[in-house]
This record gives sequence, C-alpha cells and structure tokens, in this order.
Amino acid sequence: MNTRDTFLNDFRGQAIGSVTKQSTTEESFQNEVLRPILKLQNDLFIASFLNYASKNKTDFQTYTIEKKMATMENAVQKDTKFRNVLKGMVIGLFTTAEYDIYAKNASNINKRMMSMLVERLKSQVQLFETKSK
Repeated sequence: MNTRDTFLNDFRGQAIGSVTKQSTTEESFQNEVLRPILKLQNDLFIASFLNYASKNKTDFQTYTIEKKMATMENAVQKDTKFRNVLKGMVIGLFTTAEYDIYAKNASNINKRMMSMLVERLKSQVQLFETKSK
C-alpha cells in the first residue's frame, strides 16, 4: 500500500456499522469507506450547503423545517453541479483500491452516498440555523 492510501485509512478511522461475511460489496463499502468519510467531511458539507443556499439566493433561514429539508434534498438530488461537488469531496478521500471498487459500482454507490448525505444534512437542520447567524 502506498503512503497516501495508508494515510487515508489511518486518517478516516474505523468502519462505522457492521460488516459481515453476508454483507454485499456495496454494504461493506458503505460501512468501511463512505460512513467514515461522510463523518469526517461533515462540517465541510454543512459549509458547502450554506454557501449553496446563499449563492442561490434562497431565503433558507425563513423556511419551515419541512421546506428546509425539501430544499436540502432537492439541492443534493437535482442540482447536478452541486451534487458533483459533494461527490468530489467524498471520492477525493478514496484510496486507489477503493476507487477501483467505486468505478465498478459507481451507480449504486452514488445512490447510497447521496442518500446518506441527504439524511446527514437533514438530521442536522438545527445547525443550519445557528451557523448562518
């Protein structure tokens, strides 16, 4: 393993969630790779979304919680440019071996990644109120 891969594995930490012999490739990848990266990049995702909301001139802070959550989901799922930025924040922390797995299963992994990211953002909707003030 090269120095970068070793650094990334040590930096990200342990798997989050259980990985068993019965786990599919995507499940294992999710728990061993995606979850630790999403946790590590959490503050950056929040800052990116706040910047996105600001640049798109939405009055995000005045929205109801339901509308805030819908706005977050739409931004991640429907805005291709923003979605690609978020994917880049995750993919940039893959090792070369992980990237090989990702390349073979990109569609399924992207769905998992974006779904998990939306849920992560929505679960922290209260942080968006304090961070933007």
